[in-house]
Amino acid sequence: MEKRVIANSKRRKGLRAASVLLGGVLVLSACSGGDDSASGSGSGDSSQAKADEAAAQKASVADIKITPADGSDNASINNSAAVTVSKGTLTAVTMTTSDGTAVKGELSADKLSWKPSDQLERSTTYKVAAEATDSEGRVAHENASFTTVSPANSFIGNFTPDSGSTVGVGMPVSINFNKAITNKAAVQKGITVTSSSGQEVVGHWFGANRIDFRPEQYWTENSTVTLKLALDGVEGAPGVVGVQQKTVTFKIGRNQVSYVDAKTKQMKVTQDGKTIRTIPISAGSPDNKTYEGTMVMSEKFKETRMNGATVGFTDSDGKGEYDIKDVPHAIRLTNSGTFIHGNYWGAKSIFGNTNTSHGCVGLSDTKGANDTGTAGYWFYTNSIVGDVVVVQNTGDKTVAPDNGLNGWNMNWADWKAGSAV
Repeated sequence: MEKRVIANSKRRKGLRAASVLLGGVLVLSACSGGDDSASGSGSGDSSQAKADEAAAQKASVADIKITPADGSDNASINNSAAVTVSKGTLTAVTMTTSDGTAVKGELSADKLSWKPSDQLERSTTYKVAAEATDSEGRVAHENASFTTVSPANSFIGNFTPDSGSTVGVGMPVSINFNKAITNKAAVQKGITVTSSSGQEVVGHWFGANRIDFRPEQYWTENSTVTLKLALDGVEGAPGVVGVQQKTVTFKIGRNQVSYVDAKTKQMKVTQDGKTIRTIPISAGSPDNKTYEGTMVMSEKFKETRMNGATVGFTDSDGKGEYDIKDVPHAIRLTNSGTFIHGNYWGAKSIFGNTNTSHGCVGLSDTKGANDTGTAGYWFYTNSIVGDVVVVQNTGDKTVAPDNGLNGWNMNWADWKAGSAV
């Protein structure tokens, strides 16, 4: 009797265990997407969908966008970095370099955008973290990291004249690129030069690294010239892009043109076509003639050193035929070393009478560059970079248009032929 009770008890326990196991199988089957049409176990899917819907309702609808995209390389150092938001407002944006240095930025008044305050550095990795809230105060986050273009994969143009300067009527806009440009048309299209006078301005390429801009005639006096560089992202050569975006303005001063006559050994200084002074000069000797042609003042030095060895004038020992460490009132006319400058070492009698120099144009002056009564001092003081000096009757060849800022020695048709657009 007792054995029978034990057997029944074991049977009941076995049935309960089987029931539990079967229930487990059913539950697992329902979560695995089994046929719930017959079993009625579809409530699992419904619960998950409701949970997902509830989570979505709690999430912020603010949509943050960071540019450049996460993982970008060769990013621009100018315009590419930005954070914007739609369906919300930005509450916090941080931008740091890979070493943790913070980058200052500006949040727009409507709090819909943010951008760096300054130009970024090349070959640098930046990390951006942004936070925004929607109209219900729900918070959204976004993060990105990008690397800016490297010097090896980018080019810049060094330009003259400087922004805000006042220059003479002969001053071209000259841009020298630090990389050879093969896609000249694309680069030139990214550069515009305009004048308030309305003069047509055209660019001319001198080789692969330099482009100059000028009008057909000298700039109109007292006009304003504007240079716009929109080279950011412009491919100048395969794999090499521009990084500059800049606007430069400069003023054109009075119209001053000086005429050097090596035959009469006089220089006539004119303003607006009227002679304001005639100065005795000493040009290049018969063995070292001064270039002829139209030249533009590119630099001014109250005093400078002139060593003949730097321009090929050497003695048998290899040292310069001359080495004057304090040449007064020197104004550069060519890259190859032609100056118009004061001369204190020559006899006063040579000026207006004899051509004695190694190719420069000399004016009577005094050692120390402080004598206000000399011709050298007067001319230096009354000249500005960009003024024109026309040299005549030397018997030498005309200066090359790219030797200094001397593109005026090319006629307009030839100048325009050197444009890439």
